[in-house]
Amino acid sequence: MSGADPVASAPILYGSVSTGTDLLDWSWARARLTAATTYWIATVRPDGRPHCRPVWGLWREGAVWFSTGSLAGRNLAHNDAITVHLDDGDAALIIEGHATRVRDRTTLAAMCEVYGPKYDWPMHPTGVDTENPGIGDDHGANGPVFRVHPDTVFGWTTGMGTPTRWRFPRR
Repeated sequence: MSGADPVASAPILYGSVSTGTDLLDWSWARARLTAATTYWIATVRPDGRPHCRPVWGLWREGAVWFSTGSLAGRNLAHNDAITVHLDDGDAALIIEGHATRVRDRTTLAAMCEVYGPKYDWPMHPTGVDTENPGIGDDHGANGPVFRVHPDTVFGWTTGMGTPTRWRFPRR
């Protein structure tokens, strides 16, 4: 997402509304999303059962980008709703949004240029990993690539301090 930061407000947590006097700044969330190495994704199977997995990914251009060859990719083809959260349950950061499959080779190449150095795991938009022949397919080195556009993000600091909800403009 480009442009202005999302709008912050106080969420309702455990049945009570925060005063909203000390909301977190979006830069706090953006820094954590950028620094994260593991993102947990939750998708919905066609029969309605949840599916949750850790993935490697990036915060780039206002979205979470990840690659997966797991059931999550098939789930997203059926239902694009997704929740993404970081490992830290004390200082939580949770994204609710929708995932879109990234197919454009130029866009994939730009993502791969950041992904490879971050994880020391080369990823190529053509799916051909020259250092590890046989890895990948026509979707990228690890499977299809998805970009998660946030609708709403929730965050709080240790002890559920400064709970904040950020809402993004509709796409």
